[in-house]
Amino acid sequence: MTERFQPTSGAFARYTRGVLAFNVAVVLWGAFVRASGAGAGCGAHWPRCNGRVVPLLATAKEIIEFTHRMTSGAALLLVAGMLVWAFRALPKGHPARGGAVASMVLMVMEALLGAGLVLLRLVEHDASRMRAISMAAHLTNTLFLLGAITLTAWWAAGGGRVRLAGNRRMAWTVGPALLATVVVAVSGAVTALGDTLYPAASLAAGMRADVSPTASFLIRLRVLHPTFAVATGVLVVFTGFAVRRHRPTETVSRLSRLLVALFVAQVVAGTTNVLLLAPTWMQIVHLLLADCVWITLVLTAAAALADEPAPDRGSSVEAETVDRAPSFAG
Repeated sequence: MTERFQPTSGAFARYTRGVLAFNVAVVLWGAFVRASGAGAGCGAHWPRCNGRVVPLLATAKEIIEFTHRMTSGAALLLVAGMLVWAFRALPKGHPARGGAVASMVLMVMEALLGAGLVLLRLVEHDASRMRAISMAAHLTNTLFLLGAITLTAWWAAGGGRVRLAGNRRMAWTVGPALLATVVVAVSGAVTALGDTLYPAASLAAGMRADVSPTASFLIRLRVLHPTFAVATGVLVVFTGFAVRRHRPTETVSRLSRLLVALFVAQVVAGTTNVLLLAPTWMQIVHLLLADCVWITLVLTAAAALADEPAPDRGSSVEAETVDRAPSFAG
């Protein structure tokens, strides 16, 4: 028997989408902190900034880092508000409750990972393997956090509960794409760190450094990212066509087409980023598109694996309701 929840109040659904948008903005500002070298703007102090609860904000780096901390704190409060609202407004067993709980747990982990980077001084000009590993863990948690908030918003808008039982074929279709996207995002974060710490004077110089045995491991790892990106792009395009063929609902079709279009745009942005020698603004654009790809992929997987009641062909109204996308999906 399939299960589908009615859309929640419009206010709560809009709030969850706002929380998602705000967290994407925080992620982008965090990337700017790294690209601008402002990660040590508050020194090795956390949660205080340079030993003060309210810092002097005497330098640009201090302003940038403190702003990131303030917006990160606001994001935590917004997720906490989403959790409280979900439990007050939604019935027991509603999947959005679980999404809100997962979001809160991942948000706390996000704060702890960010604090660890500061306290261990894995910021600014640090080029250690520990920093690369920590950044990979931080980004992976960030993706899971955005995914959890996305699912909460999906369920708040009336999306069906995700079911793996009976959907193994579909799970094996979308699962590898989700995993590969995480891998390519992590390799992109490491690549961006290398571009920030070891900027190339020219495209040719950068390519020579990529294969130099004396170059930093961050430089030598850069060649992996475009390889992973191309392979993942092929997989995502295949996934988009596959889910549309096996689950030809309006929601799945629209999301899968958007997913393919966004990934093509992401590849174009990545290529442009390389050709322009990774300026900060282009790194932010590239990351924004990466976040959009991830959110759309999570929505596509949720729609493909969601409970959908069988349409009653005797009622055109019910049939239309079944195939209509939740408001979050547009």
